[in-house]
Amino acid sequence: MSFTALAMTLIFVLLPLILSKTLSLGLEKDTIIATVRSIIQLMIVGYILKFVFEAEHPVYILLMVLLMIGAAVENVRKKGLFIKGITWKVGATIIFIEILTQGILIGLNITPPTAQYIIPISGMVIGNAMVLSILFLNRFTAEIEAHEDETELILSLGGTPKQAIHTQLISSIKASMIPTIESQKTMGLVQLPGMMSGQIIAGADPIQAVMFQLLIVFLLLTTAAISSVMLGFLSYPSLFNERIQIIHLKK
Repeated sequence: MSFTALAMTLIFVLLPLILSKTLSLGLEKDTIIATVRSIIQLMIVGYILKFVFEAEHPVYILLMVLLMIGAAVENVRKKGLFIKGITWKVGATIIFIEILTQGILIGLNITPPTAQYIIPISGMVIGNAMVLSILFLNRFTAEIEAHEDETELILSLGGTPKQAIHTQLISSIKASMIPTIESQKTMGLVQLPGMMSGQIIAGADPIQAVMFQLLIVFLLLTTAAISSVMLGFLSYPSLFNERIQIIHLKK
């Protein structure tokens, strides 16, 4: 795609702006900011990736992955400020998922240990872990607030923090995983996933594109499960003080 063709695609930004202005939605400024930011950020990332791919040096690959992890952790951290030590807990969760998934892919020779594979796959895994962590924290917060009296009752009757928070924890884990599972049920029928579509547009064999997309689908399923479960079990002890009393949330 040429820069001229890319510029012509801005018509897809113009249409939402017209609708927002016509219906007085007040989204014109946010739409323009989002468009400008996406152009600048993606172009910068594109040139950085070009350099990293050509250099093919482990240090550059590691720095790129760490940059993605750092950005993801910072984004999730804002949603869980009520949890003591949320930064390291989110960081540990995402790093564990990244090491696990890349360890399996490279260790079993499913994908080669090159920047061309490691960085895009890591980006999808880390990005999905970030979204799932945010979904979990949002639901967990709502569940805790809605059942605070029940939690205190269980504690007053001699229950442990794990017993007191178990229902809310499991409900939050399940709720955060459902979108990933449901989207996979209709994959190929309702939607053609982005990676698969991109490969097909680039001229790849459709069967090969499907096989790589299935790899990502399975990776994201693992990411969804581990993100919610690990972050949940790392986080819930911080909701109780040394007297085994639940700490009221401060958001």
